[in-house]
Amino acid sequence: MFSSSLLNGLYIVPVLAVLILVHEAGHFFAARMCGVKVEEFGIGIPPRAKGWMWKDVLWSINWIPFGGFVRVKGEDGANVESDSMNAKPPHQRAFFLAAGAAMNVLLAILLMTIVVGVQGVNHQRTYIDYVASGSPAAKAGWKVGDRLVEINGKTVETTSDVSGQTRSHAGEEMTVIIERRGQLVSTTLTPRDNPPKGEGRVGISMDSRFVGDILIETLEPGSPAEVAGLLPGDKFVSINGRQASDFLVLGYELERYQGFSAPIEYMRDGVINSTRIEVPGDTGTMDVFLATGFSELLQKPTPEKIPFLEVIPRGFQEAYRTTIAMIQSIRELFSSRENLSQIAGPIGMGQLTSELVEESALPVWVTLANLAIILSLNLALLNLLPLPALDGGRLLFVLVEVLRGGRKISPEKEGLVHFAGLVLLIGFMFVVGFFDVNRIIDGKSFLP
Repeated sequence: MFSSSLLNGLYIVPVLAVLILVHEAGHFFAARMCGVKVEEFGIGIPPRAKGWMWKDVLWSINWIPFGGFVRVKGEDGANVESDSMNAKPPHQRAFFLAAGAAMNVLLAILLMTIVVGVQGVNHQRTYIDYVASGSPAAKAGWKVGDRLVEINGKTVETTSDVSGQTRSHAGEEMTVIIERRGQLVSTTLTPRDNPPKGEGRVGISMDSRFVGDILIETLEPGSPAEVAGLLPGDKFVSINGRQASDFLVLGYELERYQGFSAPIEYMRDGVINSTRIEVPGDTGTMDVFLATGFSELLQKPTPEKIPFLEVIPRGFQEAYRTTIAMIQSIRELFSSRENLSQIAGPIGMGQLTSELVEESALPVWVTLANLAIILSLNLALLNLLPLPALDGGRLLFVLVEVLRGGRKISPEKEGLVHFAGLVLLIGFMFVVGFFDVNRIIDGKSFLP
């Protein structure tokens, strides 16, 4: 089991290698387009482990396996020859600095288009997992287990769709359609401008799952599920009148029927059958599956195939949706210490990769492609943050130069700022690595 998890975790190595190579290739080709001499193309951060010259460029592999770099002539500001970066106008230097992030965005769009074209689009459904007492959601009659369907006429799939709508309509009445026990219910509420800490604008927490078929793999002998006549291989059709589209709706309805018998429809050999299953009382949401006898369930996503002419536009659309969701996640990352614990370095990303590969019902290549899309967009966004040593920090100095009418900040001062930023960045990565190792030792997971 451990060796299998380790091997799955190693998938992150080629994924990160591709992302870094694409990013640095953006800088490399941008420099060439601007007529700037590239002195070194490095993978990792020095000290150097190995280097070789090829086509007048030093290609290096470095000991600290975080990121990479392209070193160009005149980058330190001391060289003003015509083929140095220092001699180029601000717009060309800005182009060089932004090219890495741009290449990561293009890679994410390309991967998303391939996934959409080959696999189709997997749809998600978002459910209410908690309702705060006295909140707008509580006053609107929302309950745990309700599915959020539409907000002001716009379809809801992810939690980010909900967060975005409630944020943009703070202080304004919204019409929200929810699904409860198979019935659509129209509700209205007004998101709060200044919600209580930890509650959010409408006072709920949410969870999302991909839509798919849920199959029974194994049952506990003598369990309520077996007594109800269910067998391995049966597919859930509905529970309590709700389409059994994912684990969340199945869990919510089983929990609702604790101490009673839940009506279930299932399919066997193409025929839909009905039964009732006795759900033991006093069990938690996650324990209710085991208590009822479902020791192993399998969900097979049911993606929607996209017509050929719509693949590329849909690829852009999905990449945009993923970017918005990612920005929302980054914003929420710093809202609590618990969220900050989800920050991961290469070791943590290896653990996350292993868990995703083991838990996902999607083909491995789709799981890795989706992971690469998210990481590539993260790399693009984070690199453009105006922080020392990052591309965004260097872009900030270019902007300051333009605002000062072409007067540059002293190269020595700028270099000192970026060096200090690099030291802090490396130190931060080592701290994150320490917490990654601790998480693995403690047996904690990234996935809920």
